Amino acid sequence: MRKLLQHKYNAGKTVLGVVVMAAALASCEKFTELQPKAQIPEDLVFVDSANIDLAVNGMYNNAAVGSYADSYAGRGYPFGAAAIEQDEMRGEDMVNLATFYQITYEATYNTTSANNVAMWLNLYSLINQANVLIEGVREAGQNGVISVDRAERFEAEARFLRALSHHELLLHFSFPYLDGNGNKPGVPYRDIAINTPDRIEEGKKVGRGTVAEVYTKILADLDYAEEKLPNSTASSRLISRASKGAAIALKTRIKLHQGDWAGVITEGTKLGTNGAGPDFSSPIGGYALTASPDEPFTSQANNTESIFSIANGAASTANGGVNGALPNMFGPADKGGRGLVATSPNLYNASFWVTGDKRRELLQTQQLVPATSRFYFNYKYRDYINKTDWAPIIRYAEVLLNVAEAYARESNTAQAFLLLNAVRNRSVPEGSEFTTPPADLVGAILQERRIEFAGEGRRWPDIHRLQKDPNPAYAMDGIPAKVLTIKGDGSEYDLVNRPVVTPTKAAIPYTDFRFLWPIPATEVASNPTLAGQQNAGY
Repeated sequence: MRKLLQHKYNAGKTVLGVVVMAAALASCEKFTELQPKAQIPEDLVFVDSANIDLAVNGMYNNAAVGSYADSYAGRGYPFGAAAIEQDEMRGEDMVNLATFYQITYEATYNTTSANNVAMWLNLYSLINQANVLIEGVREAGQNGVISVDRAERFEAEARFLRALSHHELLLHFSFPYLDGNGNKPGVPYRDIAINTPDRIEEGKKVGRGTVAEVYTKILADLDYAEEKLPNSTASSRLISRASKGAAIALKTRIKLHQGDWAGVITEGTKLGTNGAGPDFSSPIGGYALTASPDEPFTSQANNTESIFSIANGAASTANGGVNGALPNMFGPADKGGRGLVATSPNLYNASFWVTGDKRRELLQTQQLVPATSRFYFNYKYRDYINKTDWAPIIRYAEVLLNVAEAYARESNTAQAFLLLNAVRNRSVPEGSEFTTPPADLVGAILQERRIEFAGEGRRWPDIHRLQKDPNPAYAMDGIPAKVLTIKGDGSEYDLVNRPVVTPTKAAIPYTDFRFLWPIPATEVASNPTLAGQQNAGY
């Protein structure tokens, strides 16, 4: 059985060699081999400037592709597709139509079920790769192999991905920050490279700590990234690499999860959210909403709205493949997808999603063949042949809505309303625009998030963070009830009558152990520190 810390050790060494071979994690190497084939030794990577560039690219590729169930390459772990898919399947706004995501969708996971184990393994693999890179470029900068500025920039990119990865772990394996102000068990925050046998033993000593401690380290990483990454302009913007704007944008998300409304507002101000509107833009990165809500997906590599996305390529080893890529998983069969995950009729018909909204017209599509499966599917990802759709991690629309919610929570209704309308008004018909703030402005913003980010993996993070919301009107209780079957004739997608499909999968309360994923059995078996820190119920 594979030991996790060995996996993390070899992930740090393997990816460097695979990148130097420009293979993008193509092989199914044995992670327990300390010196896998098709790589150059790590001690030769950081003495060569070109190899360092390849190692940085390899870190991003590992974020996109990963591995699955020990023997399969690809499937988009952790951020190329899998994080989005798993986060949607933990929520209720999409419906699992087959057995593919049944374990996640119906919460029947355990310590060995593949998807949750693969998320843990691949997130820590990416974290270790980031740590190997951080230590390597620091030394390279000190030794004059690359400039100190360049070393710091590469470290900042790695720390951005390290922060993003630890937060994704918190969303599944730990309780939300607002439950006890972060005093519940967190996840091990790995900040050393596991690349020698001695480091394996050192890594085993790192326990879970608290949620608050992990958030503190996440923000420290993002503060460093903000300081060291360049202030890109519209002409120099590179969506697929971490940037100063991406670090700030991610901080608005992190502080939202902490309930730090003032902190969200402060970070958002750096990105122009304190403007007068209605057209907000950022002085950092030149971010602005695109004219049409589909442009971030049809022009994924070059648009003003995407702040950070994971690039997926056309090569078979550079995307999640037929069993993981976003267009295959979320796409209709008659267009080339697999027809596995449909939009829930209850979201499609929701009263807060008005008729004529462009996001329903441009970013949802109905499967017409066969006539017995006329479900609506997400249409943000549509390259069913080459699977090159990029995975959106954070967009300017999210920054605007993060800050809108924070302003609303702080009773600055005017600015919250401006930000909400900036996102909403580009999509809704003129007659459906809000002319005055809704009585429940926070509630309207939360509803807007469900529409705007449908199919982008933001639903579970919102469910997670709202569990212990200080305002009972917004506090959720556990995993929502879910629809298990929908009529294939399409009659339940009806904007005239707007029927509600009764969920047949009962809600799972917050107090139920299934709200959290278990630490994998392999980790518990090989790590004496975590052996006594398993989530309750497993």
